[in-house]
Amino acid sequence: MSASAEPDETAAMPAPVQEPKVLKLSSQARKNLNLVAKPAKPQTYWRTIQIPGIVADRPGETDRGMTSPAVGVVTEIHAYPGQTVRPGERLFTLRLSSEYLQNTQKELYTTTKEKQIVEEELTRLRPLAASGALPGARIIELESQKRRQEALIQSHQQDLLARGLTSQQVDQVAQGEFVPTVTVTAPPFHSATQPVADGPVSDDLSAIDHSMVAYEVQNLNVDLGQQVQAGQLLATLANHLRLYIEGHAFKREAPFLEDAAQNGWNLTVEFAEDQPKHWPQLNQRFEIQYLSNAIDTDSRTFDFYVPLTNQSRLYEKNGETFIVWRFRPGQRVRLHVPVEELQNVLVLPTAAVVREGPEAFVFQQNGDLFNRIPVHVLHEDRMNIVIENDGSVIPGLYLAQNGAASLNRVLKAQAASGVRADVHVHADGTVHASH
Repeated sequence: MSASAEPDETAAMPAPVQEPKVLKLSSQARKNLNLVAKPAKPQTYWRTIQIPGIVADRPGETDRGMTSPAVGVVTEIHAYPGQTVRPGERLFTLRLSSEYLQNTQKELYTTTKEKQIVEEELTRLRPLAASGALPGARIIELESQKRRQEALIQSHQQDLLARGLTSQQVDQVAQGEFVPTVTVTAPPFHSATQPVADGPVSDDLSAIDHSMVAYEVQNLNVDLGQQVQAGQLLATLANHLRLYIEGHAFKREAPFLEDAAQNGWNLTVEFAEDQPKHWPQLNQRFEIQYLSNAIDTDSRTFDFYVPLTNQSRLYEKNGETFIVWRFRPGQRVRLHVPVEELQNVLVLPTAAVVREGPEAFVFQQNGDLFNRIPVHVLHEDRMNIVIENDGSVIPGLYLAQNGAASLNRVLKAQAASGVRADVHVHADGTVHASH
């Protein structure tokens, strides 16, 4: 009796499943996935940390308080909240009820008349002094008196100008026409205020068009008929061209921020609820100006500040001018602070990489075929993935910039169907691998 044949265990074992690597997609499928492919280019990339922040006013520059120059009653209000005014335009008219201001006007008029009398006396006596009929000391005394009166006149003029009177009104007072009212106007241009205009802003003050400087009436603090005291706040004007981005960081992030501030590294800023297509391109560098040395006791964060130059548009309605700013105080932002420079790496959008456990893959496009390639991820954030340039991806090859997760699902589906995507059939019926 012959020995029974033992079963062949090797023949009973299933063939190992080969991991799928190549995917075939039609042009219609690529359009449905909105696939975009770009050549891989080694570059330098800055690893960043993300820190939240807000757009904030710049203290001492954004808001301007307008005060009453003297005691008086508000008889006219020429600008209301939301309206735009330019330097020199009227804000309020006050009927003066200040005894001090009335006395100053009287003193200016009296001193001016006394000076005229002294000048007439000098004109009459100089010929007598020249002929010896009058002592020269008398002429010297009158000239000294004239100089004292000129000094008093100049003092009274400056006092009235500081109280809000114009040069023309001061001249009228000197002629005896007393001014019953004073007009409060928008302040003149100064270095902290830049022109309201689209496009780049120059720091050269001589190149600024003063006619483009404008303020927005932010708050109105008085009513018609109200009596106000000297120095009382009448209104608050605002110019939001120069602002701050106020970042809120934890203490552990302080070393990164210190390096960025000391080295002048450029930050990337994302503005929430911003519509860039409706505004000119924002061509400016964002650098940390200074870091706060105090920590908020509630949030346990400290602030740092980045200068921001705003953009604006003017429009008119019913004969009044209004201003619209692109960035507004209180608007949320996200700051990307550079912390480390990565050289000779490949940078792709996050949607260009798919993960399976510890593995990460990208897809190289070759016509209708997409080859899945394993890669080593060095860094990943919300927007980009940084891949090591270790030879797994040859620079210049086209890589899919999006849809990696969808491509991976389609690849597995094609593999499960038993149809190889990396072969094609010729017209004569022969089958070949992709080439």
